[in-house]
Amino acid sequence: MMVRLMLVGLLLLASAAAAAATVGQAKEGCLDKCGDVSIPYPFGTNEEQCYLSPYFLVTCNHSSNPPKLLLGKPSPEGNNVQVLDISLEGELLILNYVSHDCYNRSGGLDSLYSYGSHLTPGQFNISSTRNKFTMVGCDTYAWFRGQRGEESYRTGCMSLCDNITAVRNGSCSGNGCCQTSIPDELSDIRLTLGTFNNYSEIWEFNPCGYAFIVEESHFTFSSDDLKDLKGIEKLPMVFDWAFGKETCQVEDENSQTNYACKGNSSCNKRKTGWGYLCNCSEGYQGNPYLESGCQDINECENSILNKCENPETCVNTQGNYTCSCPMWYQGDGKIDGQRCIPNRLQMIHAAMGIGIALLVLLVSSTWLFWALKKRRFIKLKKKYFQQNGGSELRQLSRQGSTARIKIFTFEELEKATKKYDESNIIGRGGFGTVYKGTLTDGRIVAIKKSKMVEQSQGKDFINEVGILSQINHRHVIQLLGCCLETQVPLLVYEFINNGTLSDHIHNENKASAIMWETRLRIAIQTAEALYYLHSVASTPIIHRDVKSTNILLDAEYNVKVCDFGASRLVPLDQTQLSTAVQGTPGYLDPESMQTNQVTEKSDVYSFGVVLVELLTGKKALFFDRPKEQRILTMFFLFALKDDSLFQVLEDCIVNNGNHMQILKVAQLAKRCLSIKGEDRPTMKEVVLELEIVRMIGENAEQNPEDNAYLLRKSSAHCYLGGAELSTATHSMVGNFLLPVSDAR
Repeated sequence: MMVRLMLVGLLLLASAAAAAATVGQAKEGCLDKCGDVSIPYPFGTNEEQCYLSPYFLVTCNHSSNPPKLLLGKPSPEGNNVQVLDISLEGELLILNYVSHDCYNRSGGLDSLYSYGSHLTPGQFNISSTRNKFTMVGCDTYAWFRGQRGEESYRTGCMSLCDNITAVRNGSCSGNGCCQTSIPDELSDIRLTLGTFNNYSEIWEFNPCGYAFIVEESHFTFSSDDLKDLKGIEKLPMVFDWAFGKETCQVEDENSQTNYACKGNSSCNKRKTGWGYLCNCSEGYQGNPYLESGCQDINECENSILNKCENPETCVNTQGNYTCSCPMWYQGDGKIDGQRCIPNRLQMIHAAMGIGIALLVLLVSSTWLFWALKKRRFIKLKKKYFQQNGGSELRQLSRQGSTARIKIFTFEELEKATKKYDESNIIGRGGFGTVYKGTLTDGRIVAIKKSKMVEQSQGKDFINEVGILSQINHRHVIQLLGCCLETQVPLLVYEFINNGTLSDHIHNENKASAIMWETRLRIAIQTAEALYYLHSVASTPIIHRDVKSTNILLDAEYNVKVCDFGASRLVPLDQTQLSTAVQGTPGYLDPESMQTNQVTEKSDVYSFGVVLVELLTGKKALFFDRPKEQRILTMFFLFALKDDSLFQVLEDCIVNNGNHMQILKVAQLAKRCLSIKGEDRPTMKEVVLELEIVRMIGENAEQNPEDNAYLLRKSSAHCYLGGAELSTATHSMVGNFLLPVSDAR
């Protein structure tokens, strides 16, 4: 008895889970789908019998993948409207053009991104309930003109905003975005788009204006749209379609040959616009425009559709259902009859059978789900490991070239960062996000999660890991390991706890604590690190993104150069690389941007910008000053040329004993910022000059002979973190001596 009840319970569950058979939506023998879009009759393709009239003709274009469904016959110009969805409720979801009006920085029209929009939907109407006319821009006006029968209709809106802070995400009420409703029965749309001041005053955040008609739920305004819509050509909108121009009664009586509604269906006039639509009668579902398209709904398969007290009591009929009592009930189970009186014992048995069946099904399905998920996850990790060069890294490790690098598992780093919780983010940059993590052995590390990279770069990544693993310099951050089990490899570095140089020198509360001697030491240590990368590492490395935010400081203000996301290895037989220029505005080498040739002198230029930051306490780009003073390097060089250097220096570093040191460092920064790379010093020369500046100081009591002695001593024996510099030439020493003597 118990086994029988369990089988009954399982059958009931299977019956409840089964969906009703899908009714054919297209005519027999006709194409019912194009790509992902279903084609229900009265719409159809190719043969005349597949569609009701030319009004409903669509074309499946197989030249793209997936195929695209187009409205009407193929146009020689290729400008057919693309259909995204056809609804039997009288709606077509299509793609419509976005009008663009773009200008360049100087106020000239950018014809590449400027074009209008004209839409003629034929017998279709623009849906007034689903669409909105939308305009985006902060120096923009737009309107549209359309036909309502014989009448012309025109409306539009405008928007003005001076800065991005006036724009509110999600709001399309006038600041950056404006919307207005579409009237009923509108067709033949022409959009007009214009600007008041050619976007010249707001070009930085809004170089274009946009106007379009869009299905309301497919567009939510964001301030990013002021720029990002430039790359969007089309957006979804909705057409209304219907049959005839008469009422349902007239169509039914006088036009039987053309009457669209077939068996078991009824006619309904559209709530908006002209014509009528068809719906399956109550108790039926399917396509009301096909013969036998509306088929009976089995209400007994859905407990929501019937009022029977028990699923087994339901008996389906054409367009309806009735109820009867099961074998363990007594009485009349019809809908309008008496209630079924249960046999309690049989009900308990039935409930137990259903409960046991449910439990078995739940446990087995849960176990199967987690087993499959775990298997897929393990398989995916193995795939990423191989894709990211895991085998090559293990081979390098066995050969001893990456012995210091540990290969972490995905689970180790996920646990260390608490599943990459946002509270553990300690930095964001152009090449990824850095998280603070705590390993199981208690070590605190920095975990860099890079942005997406191409699969073809996997071997390059492993080669760079191999080189970075061999970097051993006290002022270069140490790479501890990596994880290759994710789509983009993760790098694990030592953790430096005192923030970046930028945090300290650009924060008024912190800057006063870093006096001149500390700033000079920071400059020397940074220069030593770059000299090591350029000249001492087994394979020379160009950092390519030297800036104050990539210089970490420990509690004693000692330097750790970090973030090698843009770095490139230089082959030993080359002195420069041809590559796309990457880096941070304000620090980029102007010569590299012109030639696309990156050399060690590119790092020297960026280091020169850092020197100027240390001297002035100002950012590389600062927009709170007049235009001619916004670029720090130009502002600094002008002050140096105009003999007003000490007027732009950080107040806390100027005292009675360091003016000569500051002047020499400023002159060195000027050389580093030379337009031509050949006029800049090497990092080796930079280190030597900074060491000499630190050694000689500015001592009014010291005589020139003592200075010369210090110069000879420093040039003959100067160490850079374990790498000894060669003896300086006499001409170099002479160049250092002359400014000191002249100053006296």
